[in-house]
Amino acid sequence: MMRVAFALARREFVRFMRQPQRVIGTVAQPVLFWLFLGSGFSSSFRAPGMENVSYLEYFYPGVMLMMMLFASIFSSITIIEDRDAGFLQSVLVAPVPRLAIVLGKVFGGTAIALVQTIIFTLAAPFLGLSLGIGTLAMLMAAFVLTSMGFAAMGFFFAWSMRSTAGFHAIMMVFLMPLWMLSGALFPIEQAPFWLHALMTINPVAHALVLLRDPFYLTPSQMLADQRYLVALAVTLAWTGLCLAGSMRRVEKRERGVKSAG
Repeated sequence: MMRVAFALARREFVRFMRQPQRVIGTVAQPVLFWLFLGSGFSSSFRAPGMENVSYLEYFYPGVMLMMMLFASIFSSITIIEDRDAGFLQSVLVAPVPRLAIVLGKVFGGTAIALVQTIIFTLAAPFLGLSLGIGTLAMLMAAFVLTSMGFAAMGFFFAWSMRSTAGFHAIMMVFLMPLWMLSGALFPIEQAPFWLHALMTINPVAHALVLLRDPFYLTPSQMLADQRYLVALAVTLAWTGLCLAGSMRRVEKRERGVKSAG
């Protein structure tokens, strides 16, 4: 099963790298968003306990989250393309576990997101942010976990979609608000009560904690911080639920298809 999953993931990654327009689009858009929005709000950004933090610095982990979001959207679109081309049908009738299809697509989307986000991490020293070996390892683990969550969520929605246009609309209506209400654009503490409540139950907001804390805390401080541990538990549960939901969708028979018996 894992051989099939890694073969599908490799195919996904190679196809992405052979399409320069996709590479440029998924990398350039978040970076430009970060530079323009970060520069524009730097002079007016004020957050409790973050007086010495510029908006460029504050927004930095949020852009990493955006890169993962876009990578999951683009990698999930290939499910619809593969169905139209007939490739997905050939995989479904092959004697391989259905879980391999889910893992292959999720691993491929995760690999695409990791490459982009790791490259963007190189900008951290220019913001005065430093990472030790331990914090870097925890940040990489957060990258993997969050990317898998987004990729699995994208798979869940893309599996039943029949057009890329419809999938784009669903993703923009559903996934973008999750990112916007994660604390990527503004601190959760400054939000109105009703918005604060939505952000608190948003699993993507907890994923952002895993991305932001390694820049400011040591590994021992993070593991002793209840807020970090709660964020880790929620992100693990969110990723696991998305994977389980995607697996259930793949195993479910298409409507109208009856067994041979």
